[in-house]
Amino acid sequence: MGWLNTAGPVLVWVIVLSFVFLECATIIGLFLPGDSLLFAAGVVLASRGEHLDAWFLSVAALVVAVIGNQVGYYIGRHTGTRFLARRGGKVLTREQLDRARAFLDRKGFFAVVAARWIPWVRTLAPLIAGAARMDPRRFMLATTLGGLLWVPSLVLLGYYGAGLLDVVPWIKTVAVWLSVAFFVSGTGFGFVRYRQEIRRPVDDSADVDADPELNAA
Repeated sequence: MGWLNTAGPVLVWVIVLSFVFLECATIIGLFLPGDSLLFAAGVVLASRGEHLDAWFLSVAALVVAVIGNQVGYYIGRHTGTRFLARRGGKVLTREQLDRARAFLDRKGFFAVVAARWIPWVRTLAPLIAGAARMDPRRFMLATTLGGLLWVPSLVLLGYYGAGLLDVVPWIKTVAVWLSVAFFVSGTGFGFVRYRQEIRRPVDDSADVDADPELNAA
């Protein structure tokens, strides 16, 4: 476990902040293991036993998540969603967009808050909200509130949960390696799926037009 005391923490910060931004700002986020990444980061940092690392990372990842969603919002506002869905796709489909749009239409403001906990909606919500011209201040407030409930919860749950295993050190070591292995395998699988989906032809019928219900909800 010596590598965790040198390059480990730096790698955790770089990977977590990079992946959180990608998941919140770009469509590739649909294929990344965001929830498990944040939890795994907490577990890995617990091996150092410095709780400030976990708290600082939580704050930094929260800021990046909010910035990422703002980027996604303005991408959707300027391009719509017509470039997302793929004909014959399994993940990037018109049905997925329709489901996410229906969720946002029904719940409005609170849908953006709750979207942080729904992996596929978490990535699509900013794009759809931007395409639907949701009020930017309402979106900013909703996505910040959602981020406050999402990022620190998972990082700190992983950190303090792993800390409870100090009484059985070998189990804690296994938990750290399992977290790393799950993240690496999940990320690899996600990139493969993304390449398969993005090569399919664009489904031009899947664009989301401006919807006043998002501003009224």
